[in-house]
Amino acid sequence: MKVAQIIFAVLDIIACIGLIVTVMLQESKSKGLGVLAGDSGSDTFYGKSKGRSKESKLRMLTSIFAVSFAVFTMVLYLLTGRG
Repeated sequence: MKVAQIIFAVLDIIACIGLIVTVMLQESKSKGLGVLAGDSGSDTFYGKSKGRSKESKLRMLTSIFAVSFAVFTMVLYLLTGRG
């Protein structure tokens, strides 16, 4: 394997793990089993704004990881000589 292939493979794996983690950290639209985990569902002013900022950051990170995963996968495909 060439050095560039190894570098892009490692970056691809990091982007994949980051994508999985950010998707798993996001809160679902319907609370579902969140009630069992102690989520009372009461929203205060501070809780709402704090949740929105966390959700928006997670959404942005998910988009960044998804795009980087797609780009790294395409570059790795081209570097292996199959493209």
